[in-house]
Amino acid sequence: MVRPSSINAGVFDAEYQDTLHTLSNASVHRRFDPYLDIDWESPEFTIEPDDPRWVLSAVEDPLGGTQWYRDLPLARQIEIGRWREANTLKVGLAFESMLVRGLMQYAIKLPNQTPEFRYCLHELTEECNHIQMFQELINRIGADVPGMRPLLRMLSPYVGVLGGYWHTVLFIGIVAGEDPNDRRQKALIREGRDRRLPPALVRTMEIHVAEEARHISFAHQFLRVQLAQKGPLGRAWIGLLFPLFMRWLAGQIMTPPRSFAKQFGIPKDVMREAFWHGPHARELMRSYFDDVRTLVEGLGLMNPFTRLVWKLLRIDGFAARYRGEPYRVARSVA
Repeated sequence: MVRPSSINAGVFDAEYQDTLHTLSNASVHRRFDPYLDIDWESPEFTIEPDDPRWVLSAVEDPLGGTQWYRDLPLARQIEIGRWREANTLKVGLAFESMLVRGLMQYAIKLPNQTPEFRYCLHELTEECNHIQMFQELINRIGADVPGMRPLLRMLSPYVGVLGGYWHTVLFIGIVAGEDPNDRRQKALIREGRDRRLPPALVRTMEIHVAEEARHISFAHQFLRVQLAQKGPLGRAWIGLLFPLFMRWLAGQIMTPPRSFAKQFGIPKDVMREAFWHGPHARELMRSYFDDVRTLVEGLGLMNPFTRLVWKLLRIDGFAARYRGEPYRVARSVA
């Protein structure tokens, strides 16, 4: 193999190379196409505006867990549920587009013979498929949703610049965006075994979760090898950056824009309870980062000071024993 340039010097240990090889092969032999693997014209996948399966989960959705929402007439619950799921998808595809810009800016600067380049391009291809898949489902749901909150929408074009120069920060942001949404979708799929969900929504989430497992594995391994190159000050800075990024990005991605409350007449105290001041909502926010806390512990970044920051931001909690372990505290609070 050609010796990597300074952008990757020293990071290609055996575990990292094996991970890149495994993930690249998986992307070749087990991949999904949004127009081949979803039969959009199937009667089963027809989107009905009055389908009660759009009612928000009382356990896995912060607004669905409020008494205000549960007291609404069924038709209104369905309308709000369809809008919220559509907007969550719109936020998801917008985040994927940010990831594509940042990851391409990183990958295009890689030297020849670098195995990272191949996997990065596999991931970019999959993310573009996810963007198409999400938008197709949004179009069929029919809700004209805005997606991200205005601040993150305004900052999103600069992610590409970030990816070109601050690779570690970029991948912390990738983890902060991917892990919460991945955890939410897994929880909804798991809950769907007892509570029926629209099949088109379930199939979309299943495909996304399957491929995101590869993307999250890459991000975690990337951070591991990058952190190994950092000195004490660099590690201290990144240890502080982790919880700050997690809380800020999760709030931006998982909280709907103000237009949502205005459109559906949701009282301010209900929005405050749901996003993220009520006890159920706080536990949901904590639950989004159980896998990330495991990662941070494994990277040696959880010390008394950073642990205090996680606690002050109310995103502390247990570290998952395995990826995707259900966060049962949120369920018990609900």
